[in-house]
Amino acid sequence: MAVIFYSLVFHFPLNFLFLLTFKHIDVLQKAIIFVLITICIDSIGIGIIIPSFPALIAETTNVPVNKATVYYGLVMMVYALMQFLFSPMVGNLSDRYGRRPILLMSVLGMGLDYIVMYFAPSLFWLVLGRAIAGMFGASFTTAAAYIADVSTDEDRAKNFGMIGAAFGIGFIIGPAIGGLLSDFGSRAPFLAAAAFSLLNFLYGLFVLKESLPADKRRKFELKRANPLGAFKQLKKFGKSKYLFVVTFLVMFANFAIHSLWNFYTMHRFEWTPKDIGISLAVVGVSFGVVQGGLSGVLVKKLGERGTSSLGIIALIVTTIIIGIIPYGWMMYAIIVPYALCGVIDPAIRSIVTRQTAQNEQGELQGIFSSLMSLAEILSPLFFGWIYFMSTQVKPTPALNYGIAFFVCAFISLLAFLLLRWTLSKKHSALLDEPEEPLKEEISTMTENNNF
Repeated sequence: MAVIFYSLVFHFPLNFLFLLTFKHIDVLQKAIIFVLITICIDSIGIGIIIPSFPALIAETTNVPVNKATVYYGLVMMVYALMQFLFSPMVGNLSDRYGRRPILLMSVLGMGLDYIVMYFAPSLFWLVLGRAIAGMFGASFTTAAAYIADVSTDEDRAKNFGMIGAAFGIGFIIGPAIGGLLSDFGSRAPFLAAAAFSLLNFLYGLFVLKESLPADKRRKFELKRANPLGAFKQLKKFGKSKYLFVVTFLVMFANFAIHSLWNFYTMHRFEWTPKDIGISLAVVGVSFGVVQGGLSGVLVKKLGERGTSSLGIIALIVTTIIIGIIPYGWMMYAIIVPYALCGVIDPAIRSIVTRQTAQNEQGELQGIFSSLMSLAEILSPLFFGWIYFMSTQVKPTPALNYGIAFFVCAFISLLAFLLLRWTLSKKHSALLDEPEEPLKEEISTMTENNNF
């Protein structure tokens, strides 16, 4: 009951406060605000279960928490795998039936899934719950397609950056709330996550407007609604299809930092879980500021090509420095330059989105989500293995701890070279402005209150 009371007192007033605050803003901006709130709330729902999830796995498998890590890895991998498989389907469904019903269905599905996990009596039910969560967790795909629908060329990169910022803010708030609620038992955070998702569904049911008109939708094709079929569609992008490879390489390198941060800092600098938690909170805030506040500014100053290049350079420099720094406090010094890599995804998405028809935006964002999930599956395995093998020497030389990060820097360098080649001046058509009909279409839809 405390969870329901908290959600009623905090969640709904927060959303209505947004509406009242922005009541003089046009309907297009209100649509963007709602989608960002939805992403933030979804992220809170994901993050809120993190502190107590290992304990719940230990409870359902009847093993100590330290031995539950194997099962934890399995459960999380299932989540990423299902997102990889179902993101293209969710994106294609939104191209056929519109963004609104698919986005609401995803939010509702997540809420019902958290209820299943709250009552889960065994590991099987936890795995099933995370599999379902992975299917419905592809709401990010539809949300990104919604943003693409309602964005103009001038603010597209900024709006995509705001998606990352909203997710980051929720991911900071979620674990904090989850840690507090874990005092009421390992299952309490799941009930809170369910309340957040279900109340957000009810809110969206009354507020969210459709962004894809019926006459702009396309036929659903099963052959395109899977990762293999979706990737086959990349050939129509011509040379810019290599931007998807750049995106995967960057995500692959980025997830290496995510997965090794706690192991590296514990082994290298003897950090405690509290130290790690504080540092990751700073990382989250920094990424939120960069993606939400700097993406649009940098694109206006440097262009999409310059902004994405700057982000990858920051990633290369950061990973090299992480591998060689001798003191723990220096990890905080590299957080700001590391956060600059948060501008890569908004800039690249902006380029590719501009070349994609409105009724194919869902499919496009599904491809991006599948690439992210694939990187999330493979990167921890690959870099975890490198880190394990490079630290087997006893005593372990200081530089050996950084070998995985040096490999990460090399992969990032490959991504940078491929980006510069793809967006070289003789192929500058990739950066051309959209055709006037597209701008007029967005303007007309806004005036007709289709949002």
